[in-house]
Amino acid sequence: MNSKVKLLHGYSIGQILPAQMVPLALGLLLTSVVAATSIFLGDLDWLKGHGFSALTIAIVMGIILGNSVYPQFAQYCGKGVVYSKNTLLRAGIVLYGFRLTFQDVFNVGVSGVLIDAVVLASTFALAIFLGVKVFRLKRELAILIGAGSSICGAAAVLATEPVVKARSEDVTVAVSTVVVFGTLAIFLYPAMYEWNRVWQLMAPDQFGVFIGSTVHEVAQVVAAARAIGPEAANTAVIAKMVRVMMLAPFLLALSVYMSRTKGAGAHKGGHKAGERLSIPWFAFVFIAMVGLNSLSIFSEHVVEEFVQLDIWLLTMAMAALGLTTHVSSIRKAGVKPLMLALILFGWLISGGALINNMVAGWFA
Repeated sequence: MNSKVKLLHGYSIGQILPAQMVPLALGLLLTSVVAATSIFLGDLDWLKGHGFSALTIAIVMGIILGNSVYPQFAQYCGKGVVYSKNTLLRAGIVLYGFRLTFQDVFNVGVSGVLIDAVVLASTFALAIFLGVKVFRLKRELAILIGAGSSICGAAAVLATEPVVKARSEDVTVAVSTVVVFGTLAIFLYPAMYEWNRVWQLMAPDQFGVFIGSTVHEVAQVVAAARAIGPEAANTAVIAKMVRVMMLAPFLLALSVYMSRTKGAGAHKGGHKAGERLSIPWFAFVFIAMVGLNSLSIFSEHVVEEFVQLDIWLLTMAMAALGLTTHVSSIRKAGVKPLMLALILFGWLISGGALINNMVAGWFA
């Protein structure tokens, strides 16, 4: 391959790059092209207005290519695709910290932080219980669906995957549930607000916190809240950012949980217990980036450049995920993951509303 692929002026890739670097370079080029196309489409007003981010578009494009033309030349660029899915993913999660500051926590107050924490914990616990005990799903898949529903959608699913060591197909199924019910939330929450206005249960800013603490993706939160008004949009985004910030302690707690449960399983099976704890190092660096951003060391322009780079890296990772996903494996998952996500969606709305009203009442 390295001597056959001709470039400009008759040079081959093998003459420009070492042979072992060619699959890496070609794979990075492929995921970059898919990412660039996805980012362009994600900036279109209609798609942006309906909460479709570049991440969502990238995985769809990746799945289409991964189940059509990509298998024919995967041997030539697979190394770069895997690099995008693993290494670039972790770098993207680290840079995600530049979207947040510790000042965001103070802006929503103790009540907002408590609401986010209770919604997150209850939703994830429900996902594990129902997913494993009721629907008999693999624990890894239940964890991914729970993470996507309870924290920040696709980004949370991607960040959780290295901790649980899930298959690409499981990650895609979990992301798909985020897309389905997060998109539904964009239209449902504004309709719910009209009902809320009749009964006068929540003020616009309170309803914004409700949206931020219960809707899956950041883009979906923005789309739903803007349909209500600027006051709701402001509090919704802040509440959502605080919820995103909880991703780091969540990953650390999850790594401890996975280590203990695997160790317990080995002990029951007669093997040596106590599998080595897998620490998600990128979670620590993520927190460090949040702290760095909180110090206002960098100008707004520089921070925006970091955010754009983060979007690029995460979109490349999502494209790589789609490229390595087989539709047949998704079909095998059946309707159970969708049913689990539906129940979690119902809990986010009903249980989330109850939690928001109770906690707000405590601090009134």
